[in-house]
Amino acid sequence: MESKNPVFSRTRQQQGWQGPAPTPSQLQNMYDSPSYAPPTQPAFRAMTLDDVVMRGFMTLGTLVVTAAAAWYFDVPVGVAIGAAVVALVLGLIASFTMSTNPALILGYAAFEGVFLGAVSSVFESAYNGIVLQAVLGTMFAFAAVLTVYALRIIRVTPKFVRYGIAAVIALLGLSLVNFIVGFFVPGGLGLRTDSAMGFIFSVVMILAGCFFLLLDFNSIEEGVKQGAPEKFAWQCAFGLTLTLVWIYLEVLRFIAIFTRSD
Repeated sequence: MESKNPVFSRTRQQQGWQGPAPTPSQLQNMYDSPSYAPPTQPAFRAMTLDDVVMRGFMTLGTLVVTAAAAWYFDVPVGVAIGAAVVALVLGLIASFTMSTNPALILGYAAFEGVFLGAVSSVFESAYNGIVLQAVLGTMFAFAAVLTVYALRIIRVTPKFVRYGIAAVIALLGLSLVNFIVGFFVPGGLGLRTDSAMGFIFSVVMILAGCFFLLLDFNSIEEGVKQGAPEKFAWQCAFGLTLTLVWIYLEVLRFIAIFTRSD
């Protein structure tokens, strides 16, 4: 039965009601229902570039401090090799599980730092000033790749990533074959010897490290744009640290080959 109440009649006309007037129970439900629902809060804070920078400083700082300690205390070769094995295991776990656990990533940085400190000390004793040159070379590579990426001189497209990954896998395969052949033939395939082949291979390996830097920068940019969780900054810091270690070791080897060839 249609109500003769003028208030209900005007309300139905304004809201386009065509059906019968609401019953008392429906009116009560309308009265009890909240008129304002507070917006839901996000389950996490989105990652920012500052988060990546801070985690990066923490990770690289841990690596540098432990490297300096290993150098100062003249860590034995056996301890350095053991630290390298532990760092390799932790690095593989962090890589394949995409872990954002700070303890795991800082643990990798600490053990990797011990190995780098011992290796750098050995190279420095053989070639005075080589470590400073390698550090400067790594910093130059980082700045150059960052500039190239920021200016969009090289764009990280899916095709570029596929070809780059394929090339890196081929390089790692050659390194493994060179290592195995080295047990039977002195110098293996000559990829790590003081020769033109060794010189070229070191340059290519440095370029491979620069390729990974491009991927790291792209991952950071996409993570910030898409609102990745704050904890993802740890994975970004880990990726940058891993790549910088790669470049540093290859630059160190390259300078040693160049110095011995003089």
